[in-house]
Amino acid sequence: MSEFLFPDDAQRRDPSPRLEPDHVSPERPPDPGPTPPEQPDIPRSQLTPGPRRHRRALRPPDQPPATFTPQQRLLILDAWQRSALPAGDFAPLVGLSKHTLYAWKKRFDQHGPAGLLDQPKGAPAGSRLPDLTRRTILLLKQSHPDWGCQRLSDTLQRGPALPASPSAVARVLHEAGYSADDLPAPPRHDPPVRHFERARPNQLWQTDLFTFILKRQNRRVYLVAFLDDHSRFVVGYGLHASQSTALVLEVLRAALDGFGCPEEVLTDNGSQYVTWRGQSAFNKELTKRGIRQVVASPRHPQTLGKIERFWGSLWRECVEAAVFADLADARRRVGLYIDHYNFRRPHQGIDAAVPADRFFGADSVVRQALEARLAANALELARNGLPRPPFYLAGQAGGQDFSLHAEGERVILTDAAGNRQEVELGRPGATPAAWPEPVCPSGDPARTEAEEAVCTDDATVAAGQSALDEPLAQLRQQGLADREEGSHE
Repeated sequence: MSEFLFPDDAQRRDPSPRLEPDHVSPERPPDPGPTPPEQPDIPRSQLTPGPRRHRRALRPPDQPPATFTPQQRLLILDAWQRSALPAGDFAPLVGLSKHTLYAWKKRFDQHGPAGLLDQPKGAPAGSRLPDLTRRTILLLKQSHPDWGCQRLSDTLQRGPALPASPSAVARVLHEAGYSADDLPAPPRHDPPVRHFERARPNQLWQTDLFTFILKRQNRRVYLVAFLDDHSRFVVGYGLHASQSTALVLEVLRAALDGFGCPEEVLTDNGSQYVTWRGQSAFNKELTKRGIRQVVASPRHPQTLGKIERFWGSLWRECVEAAVFADLADARRRVGLYIDHYNFRRPHQGIDAAVPADRFFGADSVVRQALEARLAANALELARNGLPRPPFYLAGQAGGQDFSLHAEGERVILTDAAGNRQEVELGRPGATPAAWPEPVCPSGDPARTEAEEAVCTDDATVAAGQSALDEPLAQLRQQGLADREEGSHE
């Protein structure tokens, strides 16, 4: 049976006396033991420091800074001016710092008593763009609801030269009540699409056909185009009522005459480009000119993605809403859109440059001219609030880069070496308003007046007659006259 003892009981039962630590018996002095060896003197700085004990000082609760009303600030400034004391001596008397006194005096000198009012802290809410830039953004958005922030920013830079980043444009639109819709992302393509781009112009052209219906005539037409892979520049187009190989060859010859021969031409497996037996007429034309044809894989439109993207832009921005009077009107207006696409429309796939800048090798010169014009216009906008009318021209002539831009009332011509020369522009004579002719080479065959009469809606032909009766009669008479002259000989 175990016994539990309390500490007091254990001490009473322990016969040996308990000595205190400082108790020493008088009969037996304590043995000091061996003498320890002397330790060398170690500097205090080399000793390993132990844990430092931090002393905590209790501070009084923070006193809120003194606040003054605008009237009190004005009285303090008046008292300071009357005292003729330095700011460092007067400020402690009123519980301020000299920097606060200097700040109040500066605001009073700039804005008068209104400068001493309570100023809102932090950056001002809302967009910081000038009012003119905000109104221009909203007008562009109303005119083009499908344009995004990047497109609006690029257009402002190349057009009126108003600086606005895409995020600044988005902020202005958000303040105006526009909301961003989270559209579902397109499904990922499996396998992933590989992107390619040739290193210089005229290395590779892409070609394809696009079809749409003339709404007034309920007539299907076919558009063929050739697009440069490096610059996205449309080098040739043609709009026809059929999709024959002969018409495609007419467009090809017009593009080659206008911009030279490419190294390769990328096509799909359409009957205009490829034949299952022998060599197609299109391939023969390319071979005769020393051009290699590259054929894309069947059922893989991503290979011709650049020209497919151009068809999408053409449809959304022009053809979808346009109502063409006839085929001739459609040819003219589609050609004008292609000129706009080539020379004025910023392309996001080539760093917001226009295709003509890249195709003619002037993109760096144009970008420098745009940046200089943007900086000059930003200064004018900051000073006067109204932008100057934009004027600039940049490109190549004879293989040499040049730029033409306005500086105030002067027009400056800058060559490739950086030499500047002032030029004078004459006023052109007044010309009657007329449809401009497209610049892009067109492969449309030349038509006679009789063919134009057949294609127009205004041609009125009686029943049983044809608009070709008169030209055929003239040909018969000419043939009879040639025969008579041959018989006389």
